[in-house]
Amino acid sequence: MTQIRNFCIIAHIDHGKSTLADRMLEITGTMEKRNMHAQTLDTMDIEQERGITIKLTPVRMAWKGVELNLIDTPGHVDFQYEVSRSLASVEGAILVVDATQGIEAQTLSNVYLALENDLTIIPVLNKIDLPSADVERVSAEVISLLGCKREDIIPVSAKTGENVELVLDAVLEYVPEPKRLDADANLVEHDDPSATTDVTKALIFDSQYDTYKGVVVYTKLFSGQIRKGDKLEFLNTGARIEALEVGCFSPKYNPVGVINEGEIGYVVTGLKSLTDARVGDTLFGKISEQREFFKKDEVLVKSEKQSEAYESSTTNEHRNSEREIRLLDNSKTPIKGFKRITPYIFAGIYPVDTDEYPKLKDSIEKLTLNDSSLVTENEVSPALGHGFRCGFLWLLHLDIVKERLWRDFQMDVIMTSPQVTYRLLLPGDKVQEYGRMHPELVDYQGQTCTYISVSNPEDLPKPGTYKFMEEPIAKVEMITPSEFIGNCMQLAQERRGVFIGQTFLDTNRVILSYEIPMSELIGDFYDDLKSLSSGYASLSYEFLRYHEDDLQRLDILVAGERVDAFSMIVHSSRARYIGGRICAKLKEHIPKAQFAISIQAALGANIIAREDISAMRKDVTAKLYGGDITRKRKLLEKQKEGKKKMKQFGKVSIPSETFVNILKK
Repeated sequence: MTQIRNFCIIAHIDHGKSTLADRMLEITGTMEKRNMHAQTLDTMDIEQERGITIKLTPVRMAWKGVELNLIDTPGHVDFQYEVSRSLASVEGAILVVDATQGIEAQTLSNVYLALENDLTIIPVLNKIDLPSADVERVSAEVISLLGCKREDIIPVSAKTGENVELVLDAVLEYVPEPKRLDADANLVEHDDPSATTDVTKALIFDSQYDTYKGVVVYTKLFSGQIRKGDKLEFLNTGARIEALEVGCFSPKYNPVGVINEGEIGYVVTGLKSLTDARVGDTLFGKISEQREFFKKDEVLVKSEKQSEAYESSTTNEHRNSEREIRLLDNSKTPIKGFKRITPYIFAGIYPVDTDEYPKLKDSIEKLTLNDSSLVTENEVSPALGHGFRCGFLWLLHLDIVKERLWRDFQMDVIMTSPQVTYRLLLPGDKVQEYGRMHPELVDYQGQTCTYISVSNPEDLPKPGTYKFMEEPIAKVEMITPSEFIGNCMQLAQERRGVFIGQTFLDTNRVILSYEIPMSELIGDFYDDLKSLSSGYASLSYEFLRYHEDDLQRLDILVAGERVDAFSMIVHSSRARYIGGRICAKLKEHIPKAQFAISIQAALGANIIAREDISAMRKDVTAKLYGGDITRKRKLLEKQKEGKKKMKQFGKVSIPSETFVNILKK
């Protein structure tokens, strides 16, 4: 146990996490240099092309006789959930700060997460080899943030490998030994006398689907051992498995004989679905001398007659067995302190060609096997046909899922407008009526009421049937140079932001704190922030609470027919602006027809915005070479009657790319 150190690397996007991990792999001899490439731990094509880390990646190294388990984490704010999974599995964190840019929004967010998990933080300044590096200024920022000493900060160049050995030495010196569990499944220090070793418990912090192995779970073992052939149980889902293979990451799968207490490794389960092996679940096993009691426990639960006979028995042997079974049941307490997946936005995914729905269904099922953050359910749209309602961590996650559907499965899809999840309070007990909307009974002003969650505007009850609607509010932090404070404040206020405060990092940079509705962050908020700050501002956000407000459903009508794919829930104060913008976009992207097309935005029965696409006209008077004006009028009136008839019976075809372009500014 004393020869193990578990740590992760956290940083803002593009501060050099993956490059630092590469140098560590190279220096520790985990991988030969000829087998490496830039960002070796970023295994997906999209990660390599975009230069970002999307999925956490574990790897085992050895340094000066000590086993090091490293988890490389994403830096983009959309994948903060991946970071939280890593932090729950380690005891230390290397905080990487770019010496040319300094502390940014995601740096602060990751530090707060690490402090919540009581991790030892090792500050590292990266990119000191660049001419624009300002080590003194950035060091002062880090000291102000962490309250550390200047000599605690390690300046490195992950690109050249300068001082990376000092980082590894600091991990050995400062990162504590792996934590253990007490009888109530709480994390305690490794030398705490309350720590227990009676059972095997491992935290699942990630999972992958392998075509040949089935579901492979990534685990941090807090107590006991896991060997090949061990019988294990998932405490939350109840699934029982046999460990077909156990091993560590080097960084590929490397089978070993046993995973010991405190180590990070993988277990091949043989399961065919990730729903049985949820991220955040606890993998539970018994030490060898307890297995006979586990089997007795199974028999007692399954057979009522055997249970009665067992309880009526007065022999000492049965009494002892009963006591030990009870102890075993009490030990089945999941590991605490782990956050569950919470999709923040939802969007509909439909095939461009409705005949390709079976292919889309198969593609999404395969995609969810390797993306535990993606939540899906079936959905039917009158305009788009059969599809799926999918929950995403945020917009980048949505964009990556769409791109992976195209790359991996050649599936071209239509995505509806992303929506956040709203809460509505309905009078009375409506649990049965709204069973699929996560109903929750509450007492409101002495009355029994029901809270429901709505992410699809189509599911919104009629106005007047609910008391009020609540929208999610996010705590937003923007770090910007001082000269752009006004621009950033104006942007936040335009998006219904409430100013909380500001803190100066130094004389030139400031942290702006706001509470902004999450629906206002969807779309172009991040792009606008970058534009208004010349690319210097950075953003982080986290869900704060739900807040009651004046919210309504905005419908878009094309040629008098409502297009449900364009419906969205908006704030009344922004409805006219959003409706007008969507109508103007649709006018640009819907092709002309033989009849005039009206595009309208409506709040209930009130039309709040309108655009018209004129009819495609043929010059019916071209064949006339003279004569009385009445001849021209006769032909024009005849054409007008034909257009009127077309408008009555004609249908508007909306191109598939229109649904995508409508989301862009």
